[in-house]
This record gives sequence, C-alpha cells and structure tokens, in this order.
Amino acid sequence: MLLKLAILISGRGSNMRAILNAVKKQGIPINPVVVISNKPTAGGLRIAKKYGVKTEIVESKGFQGTRWEYDQKIIHVLSKYDITPKNSLICLAGFMRILSPEFIKKFKNRILNIHPSILPAFPGLDAQRQAIESGVSHSGCTVHFVDEGVDTGQIIVQETVKIKNDDTEETLSKRILAKEHKAYVKAVKLIAEKKINVTGRKVKFLA
Repeated sequence: MLLKLAILISGRGSNMRAILNAVKKQGIPINPVVVISNKPTAGGLRIAKKYGVKTEIVESKGFQGTRWEYDQKIIHVLSKYDITPKNSLICLAGFMRILSPEFIKKFKNRILNIHPSILPAFPGLDAQRQAIESGVSHSGCTVHFVDEGVDTGQIIVQETVKIKNDDTEETLSKRILAKEHKAYVKAVKLIAEKKINVTGRKVKFLA
C-alpha cells in the first residue's frame, strides 16, 4: 500500500514543487494527498493545484490557542483524508510554525523537515549566515526526521555546497536551495520505497 503524503507549507513551496514533480516524473511510489498551508496567500497552493493535489488552509494568523490546539486542527484535516500515523509521510516544506510535542509524538518518525546546513552544525535560524560568519569551507542541507528539539532529529540525507570567498547569505542560500530540492526528493523516495530503518539515533539504509 502506498504511503499517503501530506505537505505543510507557508510560502512559495519550492521544495514542495520539487517533491510533487519527482513523484509525477520519477514514479516515486507515494500518493500526494493534500497540501496544507497556514497562510491563505501562500503561492505554493496554486502550484499544488496544478499538480492535481487537494489543498487546505488552516490559518494561524490571529489564532490565540496553544500550539497543540492549532495542531489538532491540522490533525482534523489529515483525518479528513484518512491520513494516520501508520499510513503517512508528512513533509514540512517552508512551514513557518513549530509543531507541538503532542503532534510530533503522534506522528513519530513520520514527519520530515529540511534545514539549510550540514547538521548538527548551525541549527535554528539564519543557518546560511551562521555558516559564512563561522569561516567553514562548506555548508549544505539536511533532511531529517522531526523530533522535539530544534533540528535534532535523525539525519536521512545531506548535500554539501562549497562556500565561496565572495558569498553572501543570499548567494549561498540560492545554491543551497538547489541542493535542497535534490535532497528532499531523495529522502522521500527512500522512505516511499521502504529503504530505510530507524534504530534510535541511526538511520540505516536497506538494499
């Protein structure tokens, strides 16, 4: 049975586009069921519709409740599409909210995120600027499972980018983003094809 894919976005959805395009053109065995945005103006919603994927908006602006109360609204939408912790993969693709511990526990090892650094280096915000200011020669991106820490989940795929002497945060971010598209697709493919096994902190690749 194919896993059901849900993608959470807040903006343009470039990583979402890369994933949906790869599913369509590379025949990745996963079923993109819904794209959920916390912003009704997110450009990625239009892209999702072009790929024939259903879209939902769970607006967060002005929401006065707790993270968990908001996330329960997300779970309600997932349930509407029969997306459960047993049959799903949830990809965060520029989703600008921190998930609640309750949501993360419910969907343990079912939520992916991508971060613009070679974790565990430079977690959190402004990773590209952190890399430039640190003087390292390389940075890149990491696709990882989401846990309750900040960019501390098990690492699945990493791609590297050489930092140039004249790089700015903007130029480095652009080159890393191109690698993000490649890495995210690779991670989704591995999981869809059931080619990884998670044991504690380690992700093992199966033949």
